[in-house]
Amino acid sequence: QVQLVESGGGSVQAGGSLRLSCAASRFGAYMAWFRQAPGKEREGVAAINTGAGNTYYADSVKGRFTISQDNAKKTLYLQMNSLKPEDTAIYYCAAVGSYFTYYGALRRDTYNYWGQGTQVTVSS
Repeated sequence: QVQLVESGGGSVQAGGSLRLSCAASRFGAYMAWFRQAPGKEREGVAAINTGAGNTYYADSVKGRFTISQDNAKKTLYLQMNSLKPEDTAIYYCAAVGSYFTYYGALRRDTYNYWGQGTQVTVSS
């Protein structure tokens, strides 16, 4: 089992920044951030291979968002800069388990464990 607790969401104006945190009971081989806007599917935003450090980003956030990890704190971060109204969503932290099937770093079905989510609202 992996427990994940997100924090850091809030309301910000367009162009602003937020940093999300995900406290994990342990890291999976892959960790990721997903988001879900009202009426839309949950989509992968950013992911990291926690061993190799490889990172993956959705095209919509490349150059604006940065995923990182702190192994000592067992915490995953998502630094979000130049936020846009279309970034408004609930953001979820995700982790793979000890045994998982890799469908892609930003594929929802790769991940076994999910946090409860944190709301991010960007106003224009």
